[in-house]
Amino acid sequence: MTAQEVRLCGLLLREHFGEVVAKVGTHLLRSGAQNLRTIIHETGISLDLVKKSLCVLVQHGTCVFSAGRKGPGSPTEYQTSCDRILRILRYPRYIYTAKTLYGDTGELIIEELLQRGHMTMSSTVKTVADRLTQNMEEGRSMDYSEVSSAFSKLVETHFLQRCPPQAGAGTKESSTPATPATPAAPSAPATPVSNTQPTPESFPDCYKVPHMTLIGRGKRQLSSEDGEDQRNAKKAKLDLETHGDEGIYWQVNFERFHLHFRDQAIISAVANKLDQTSSEIVRTMLRMSEVTTSPTATCTKPLSANEIFRSLPSSYNIARPILDQYLTLLVDDPMEFVGKAGESGGGMYVVNLHRALANLARATLESVVQERFGSRSARIFRLLLRKRHLEQKQVEDFAMIPAKEAKDMLYTLLSQNLVQLQEVPKTPDFAPSRTFYLYTVNQLPTARMLLQNCYKTVANLIERRLFESRESKRLLEKSQRIEAILASLQASGAEPEQLTEVEEMITAPEKQQLESLRVHINKLDSAENQVDETIFLLESYVNSTATSTGPCCICVTSPVPGLSVCLVGSGLGSCGSCHSK
Repeated sequence: MTAQEVRLCGLLLREHFGEVVAKVGTHLLRSGAQNLRTIIHETGISLDLVKKSLCVLVQHGTCVFSAGRKGPGSPTEYQTSCDRILRILRYPRYIYTAKTLYGDTGELIIEELLQRGHMTMSSTVKTVADRLTQNMEEGRSMDYSEVSSAFSKLVETHFLQRCPPQAGAGTKESSTPATPATPAAPSAPATPVSNTQPTPESFPDCYKVPHMTLIGRGKRQLSSEDGEDQRNAKKAKLDLETHGDEGIYWQVNFERFHLHFRDQAIISAVANKLDQTSSEIVRTMLRMSEVTTSPTATCTKPLSANEIFRSLPSSYNIARPILDQYLTLLVDDPMEFVGKAGESGGGMYVVNLHRALANLARATLESVVQERFGSRSARIFRLLLRKRHLEQKQVEDFAMIPAKEAKDMLYTLLSQNLVQLQEVPKTPDFAPSRTFYLYTVNQLPTARMLLQNCYKTVANLIERRLFESRESKRLLEKSQRIEAILASLQASGAEPEQLTEVEEMITAPEKQQLESLRVHINKLDSAENQVDETIFLLESYVNSTATSTGPCCICVTSPVPGLSVCLVGSGLGSCGSCHSK
């Protein structure tokens, strides 16, 4: 965990949960696992506020607790997850994906679960049905069964999963922070298991939808003030109702969304590199193997050409010989998105997930170099990625760039840690006259460095957005008050003259300032989402490299005759010659 990650986590916690929760969360990130007494002493926050902050963090899965490290009877310790907090940045993308796949109902289900951390199926269905009913025409309402059907589809496709069962912690302290978050503390899903998402293999009922006795339709929210007592009475009555799913909490399966994002990135890359038909073939292969392939696998399960042909959408009228030609084209492509694993069934094909992510990360690195340092520097960078190790004179010759310019560009890239210099001595004394100086690019460390730069960029964007909002706080509050008055007058059937009079309370310069602020805030929000796409791509590549089962070194031939160079831990694959020597 780096300083940039901690800073970004603190900003995300402060924006979504407030200053106190952010202080407790960042303290746990910096200090590691701590018990309740230590947290209170080192943060200087009152016991009640610390408990409530821990409760919020536990409720949203960003904090886990376990028995103390000193053995039975020791105080319960709490620990926050940096990766889980950083996922808050991706909430809009999760919600938009659910809307794209499952419509407004799926969007609201994911939104409710993200806002509340975890909920039972019955409470989620009722809340979503009420929200949908509120936006419908008068006299229409959303049936609970329709929302339940959308919920079940999300579970079937593994976008939702059950929270892991409660495991008892060491002392009474473990139940203290869980009580404010949910009324049923013994069933609250705050265990260390939630830090790593449960799988169906480890928890058999993870994707089992319970039988729920919930019949009815969504209800509109009462707008009159005299209905407050009625709403409270109904709420107390609903709390006593049982629907057969008590104690079964559900949460968003972020890993499943990440797999979907990864697949979409691969499909988009194939479409840009080749054509739409090739991308549809790859989409079909990924869809067929999404259930059978492990999230950490380097490639999908082998699929025969016959199976791929039968599973293609009916709208694509592709003859079998044409499909074979497309598959051959994909296999022969230098990007190696698709590989051939056998000849049975008309040919067995796989999607090379790890290699695809590596190529996407490589394209991202090349794009960053080109945007920051120009096309000639990008040419040198691509040349070093392809040739692995080159001397300065070779770079000048291969890139066809004058010696002075090539030297300046290499030193600029070297100063930014985008290019590394490796010394290969002829003799043990490392004398400069008897040493080869080879320029190289280590893709994995460079991707990690760019990832930290992306974290810093997002943190700066959030701080700038918050600063802009603070500077125009008075004007924003005035605009919100006037909008509320207009909505109230429109609901009561006011005259157009009254509405015009209220609208004129904001002067023309203030309207111009508000519009400029909205445009600026929208640009900052859009920039955050775009940087997050780069963060996801680089994170996926780094994690894929870390979990890859292949060898971690590569032996490459140096341009110097009779000399070879071994890169340990480069994550670029291996020829196996290093191990045999």
